[in-house]
Amino acid sequence: TRFHGNLRSGRWELVVPRPPLAAMFADGTVPGSDVESLWRSARSARCEAKSCQTGKISTAETAVQSHTIRDAGVQTDQSKAAVQDFQQEVQVDYASLLSFLQRVEDAVIKELNRNWKSRAFDGFEVNWTDQNETVLCLHTLSYPEAQDQNLQVTSVSWNATGSVVACSYGRLDGGDWSTEKSYVCTWNLDRRGLNPERPDLVVDVPSSVMCLAFHPSQPSVIAGGLFSGELVVWDTSRTEDSVIWRTGMTDDTHTDPVYQVNWLPDAKHGNHSRLLSVSTDGKILVWREERDGRLALAEGFAMVAQQVPRSMRLKKFACGEAAVGVTSLSFSHFDPCVFVVGVEGGYSLKCSIAAEMPALHQMGSSVPLRAPAELAFSPHGGPVYSVSCSPFHRNLFLTCGTDGQIHLHSMLQTQPLISLQLSKKYLFCVRWSPVRPLVFAAASGEGNCNKCFCLGDVHLFDFEKSSQKPALSIKQAAGEHPVYCLEFNIKQTRLLAAGDAAGTVKVWQLSSDFTEQGPREMNHLEQLASEITD
Repeated sequence: TRFHGNLRSGRWELVVPRPPLAAMFADGTVPGSDVESLWRSARSARCEAKSCQTGKISTAETAVQSHTIRDAGVQTDQSKAAVQDFQQEVQVDYASLLSFLQRVEDAVIKELNRNWKSRAFDGFEVNWTDQNETVLCLHTLSYPEAQDQNLQVTSVSWNATGSVVACSYGRLDGGDWSTEKSYVCTWNLDRRGLNPERPDLVVDVPSSVMCLAFHPSQPSVIAGGLFSGELVVWDTSRTEDSVIWRTGMTDDTHTDPVYQVNWLPDAKHGNHSRLLSVSTDGKILVWREERDGRLALAEGFAMVAQQVPRSMRLKKFACGEAAVGVTSLSFSHFDPCVFVVGVEGGYSLKCSIAAEMPALHQMGSSVPLRAPAELAFSPHGGPVYSVSCSPFHRNLFLTCGTDGQIHLHSMLQTQPLISLQLSKKYLFCVRWSPVRPLVFAAASGEGNCNKCFCLGDVHLFDFEKSSQKPALSIKQAAGEHPVYCLEFNIKQTRLLAAGDAAGTVKVWQLSSDFTEQGPREMNHLEQLASEITD
């Protein structure tokens, strides 16, 4: 007997086999019986639980805004009654007010006039900017290769944007100047990753560079005067040969070192500039640009001893020594024809570009040279090394020289208004501040300095505080290294660059005391200029 059935259908039958030996028996089938399958029901339950279809999803909507809305004002509301009460409270009795003002008018006017004439608040000025009370050294720049040759910084200049400072390397204390290689270096102080010992540009120059001057409006153009007497103009934006103009060695070229160069506007060609150079050969020359890269002589002047005004005739020159060596020059900020020169004989001379008198000694020039001197001022005890005309007063200028003195002059009289003995020997440079009428800076050189002032200092003067001693002396270089040159930055007026004999250029950030003009400072300057000396 056995069961026969289907697992999936769940139907089963009982089969009883016929005994094999009983032939009289036949096969038969008895009615089957159903057995419910437990496997199927469990399988169905699992399929329902693991179905990929979800059951009915219940959803509900919920608003993101509250159903209740309420406005809240930042100002309190005022009822009409309160407004009316306020208006009633501020009503003015104009008749009584007028009567009061008429009674006190005379007394108020009297007090206002008294306050206007009072000097109780002289020097007081409201200043809303942060005050910087210290002078900081922002950068110490140098070119190691020039320092290895013991070269000195002979000149510094700021470009038209005020972001680039340039310096020239050469010698002012001896050596074989004529054959010694030198350099012109520039640093962009706004450049990221500024390396103070790696200039952005280095120009090799075969002769010592004595002076530099950036173009007043073209930031990449700079002119230099050489020991050889040549003038060279470079374009620092050019990647290869940066020389764009030069004088070359001609009959018009200076025969002595060029100690100063200045850019002048060209009256005939507004887009061009002319270049002025001064030298100890006694010539002041004006050069124009030529298309072939040459600087051609346009006009010139000669300083001749016999043509110096009689009141201050230079006694050291005999008839055979006519040339007066020019060491420095400064143009008036108020009259483009007027300039002052310093000379080796210790004098400063007022001159004019409009002069028409021919010079007695023409010195083999291709153009006629003129005698520009109009007035000679009281001399220093040695050569004048620097001259600076005031940017705030048409008649005032400063001079300094090897006698260690600074003279404040008026162009209206020969004697100095003020004479300061800063050191016992050399002063190489003096410059007026471009923003403070009573402030100027001076660079001290070799020798033992007077009182407490050391060698190699930058001295800042403020006539508002004292007319006899510096307001501040800054130590520029260690040891006996004089400071040869300095220049204020007319764009970033807190910056002052100074170069020294150690081959370094230091960029100083001035304190607000030296950069912010006082309310009565111009009045004080006028008082200085109006003083008359015997």
